Amino acid sequence: MKETAILVLEDGTCFTGVPFGAKGERYGEIVFNTGLTGYQEVLSDPSYQGQMVTMTYPLIGNYGINENDMESRGLWLAGFVVKEACREPSNWRSTNDIDSFLRDHNVVGIEGVDTRALTKHIRESGAMRAVISTEDLDLRSLVEKVRSSPDLIGRDLVREVTCDRPYTAHSSTGPRVVVLDFGVKTSIIRQLCHAGCAVTVMPASSSVDEILWFDPDGVLLSNGPGDPAAVTYAVDTIRALIGLETMPLFGICLGHQLLGLALGGDTFKLKFGHHGGNHPVKDMKTGKIDITVQNHGFCVTIDSLAKDSIEVTHTNLNDGTLEGMRHTTLPLFSVQFHPEAGPGPHDGRYLFGRFIDVMKKYSRRG
Repeated sequence: MKETAILVLEDGTCFTGVPFGAKGERYGEIVFNTGLTGYQEVLSDPSYQGQMVTMTYPLIGNYGINENDMESRGLWLAGFVVKEACREPSNWRSTNDIDSFLRDHNVVGIEGVDTRALTKHIRESGAMRAVISTEDLDLRSLVEKVRSSPDLIGRDLVREVTCDRPYTAHSSTGPRVVVLDFGVKTSIIRQLCHAGCAVTVMPASSSVDEILWFDPDGVLLSNGPGDPAAVTYAVDTIRALIGLETMPLFGICLGHQLLGLALGGDTFKLKFGHHGGNHPVKDMKTGKIDITVQNHGFCVTIDSLAKDSIEVTHTNLNDGTLEGMRHTTLPLFSVQFHPEAGPGPHDGRYLFGRFIDVMKKYSRRG
């Protein structure tokens, strides 16, 4: 007889299935990801800290798990929801299966769920708190517990995923980049290394003086989880970096949102977020449409930015939200999507070249 797992949302919606991965009871905000591949990158993306991920593609795990596709040092999400988990992967790179992988990292999964119905419900009702349990299977009890679980709004999740101390990711004679680690993906660091940059990764709480000690040519503000408005110390640091007027800044995802706050803008929570690899984004200068990878639940309010100094560079074609901005006089710009695209389309990778060009222009080393 198969074991039972239960997924319960805070509005009382319930799905039953079969457990895989670790056993137990986990809480988090339930979201969906539309990626057809890249489940390992999703699982290891620190931006999912505090969330449960539903994969809309029905078969997950068919090409297995390998060490090279990890986006960080571990798994961060609260739970994993799939229609079918493949326990016998077929791929020459595979060294593990997804069931064992989740179990090794103590992540609770549930399969056999009607993920189309769940995704449609999230789209209509919005992302909400949820619980996956293999222990307590009582609906009333779980609804009460999930409604008393922490909300994502107002929580600083960056402190839970950032590095403990600075470290050198790549040594080079190229431009020196400090990456402020709000939950940085390995693919972002890899793109900087491929471009010949000398890369130092620093904790999210690093001060301006600590950053400047490394004498960087530019600072990259990384992706990360949670509510940007709760990461006030990072906003203060970014605002001080902006005040230098000659320090190039490049923000990605949460880094984009934090930059928006530092520039005096506001952020708001999206109904169900943007998670997946098929989001169309328009470059407002060229008219070109990029297909982008995205993973965020909050967004910068376009109308909150100063129109005399901030130019909107990219917008989302699905809902019109802000996807990119640049300062008209200072060397700083940012995008809401993921230009490193690991995995996914590579349409946005040119932005790393743009960052390098800006750093070279403002470099004190000639």
